[in-house]
Amino acid sequence: MDIDGKEDSIEELKGLRITPLDDDDDDDDEEIAVDDDEDDDEEEEEAVILGFVEKPQHSWSVLRQQFPSKAGGVPAWLDAYNLPSGMSCVCDICGQPLQFVLQVYAPLVEKDSTFHRTLFVFMCLSMKCLQRDQHEQWKRHPEKQSRSVKVFRCQLPRANTFYSNEPPKGNATDKPLTPGGRAMVELIKMERLYATAMSSLAAGFILSLIGIAFLQSLCSQAPLCNWCGTWKGDKFCSSCKIARYCSQKHQAMHWHSGHKLECQQLRLSPQSSDCNACDGGITEIRAQKVASKTLWPEYEIKNEHESDYDTEMSGDDGHTNNSLVSRNRIDDSMKSLMDNFEGDADKKSWASFQERIANSPEQVLRYCRSASSKPLWPMSGGRPSKADIARCSYCGGLLCFEFQILPQLLYYFGVKDEDHSLDWATIVVYTCEASCEGIGYKEEFAWVQLSPSTNFP
Repeated sequence: MDIDGKEDSIEELKGLRITPLDDDDDDDDEEIAVDDDEDDDEEEEEAVILGFVEKPQHSWSVLRQQFPSKAGGVPAWLDAYNLPSGMSCVCDICGQPLQFVLQVYAPLVEKDSTFHRTLFVFMCLSMKCLQRDQHEQWKRHPEKQSRSVKVFRCQLPRANTFYSNEPPKGNATDKPLTPGGRAMVELIKMERLYATAMSSLAAGFILSLIGIAFLQSLCSQAPLCNWCGTWKGDKFCSSCKIARYCSQKHQAMHWHSGHKLECQQLRLSPQSSDCNACDGGITEIRAQKVASKTLWPEYEIKNEHESDYDTEMSGDDGHTNNSLVSRNRIDDSMKSLMDNFEGDADKKSWASFQERIANSPEQVLRYCRSASSKPLWPMSGGRPSKADIARCSYCGGLLCFEFQILPQLLYYFGVKDEDHSLDWATIVVYTCEASCEGIGYKEEFAWVQLSPSTNFP
């Protein structure tokens, strides 16, 4: 993606205004009325931005200092140090670490604190968990929901400790601010010492803990898991004290997939790892090799206005010709889902959905954050009422619709169309209307609508 196009995409997202939702709470406890014609008329007035995936032209174009919108691979964390941790990183149903789906760079111009703002989506790879998630998302406060799809929001002011005040040049010379590069190297050494001496009760070892805390405060990027490259690697391999993991499950997977053989070599030459960190600082640590082979392929997300894809667009458009998945394949696959629907309401809703995306069937994301914006629902059933959309768990404010992920993304990820394969009709993301402030990452709300064939009987 050329930098001019990327700057235009950022400006498009910055230009989307945020205003309060309607204050009409009379029907809070009622299901949203299904009136496709009325919904379409209202939604067509909104400036919808579509997201399309394309292979990165350069490896640097999806690094965090470029503020990318991307799908697959590993996340380009905005705040690279204060990452989500603990139970936030795992599926609440099966306990497995979540896999990165996509991220959307969506700054807001209303406040300085949202000068940089990115939304991250993660999910469990198990379709059984996603089906269970369908029941959990209907639970209302104070019942606790167990989710397999999670969304995190991170935002930073223009002046911050991670990035320059100046916009990126859009080339390989762009670097994040790295005042903690040397600190990171020393932190790694100190943490290894701590891991080795855990059995020691010497009082003087407390000084090491103090030193670790001080060095952590200087570092601008957390070391990541060697297996998934996604979550913070706060656990060490007990043997080599070099490989890092986000969980015991990923440590075990890495061990059985080859680390067992690598471990001895690392123990014999620990200085080689230190040298790599010394030479490249935290930039090299960020670009560490990821051992997992189950990550989805990495793409950039290119933004286009939906209004540009009108009925006069021909099938010879350059974007269509460069597609990684043929338009016919998507059309045929989407139409085949019609056989799963029962009743006129679902068929009408699906027909409206198909008609709306027909001019740009390769879209994987629809973005529109404004007062009256609504998701484009593929089905009439399984839609939340206003009361089903929880309030912000941090400030107590309302949540508003921001974007939705379409099932076309699964084709680009290479997910097979099999009985137990991951599938969805749409994933709708709601975020804090006020985009409330705070350090690190705040969890937002995702609503998943499954097609009838993947729902529980």
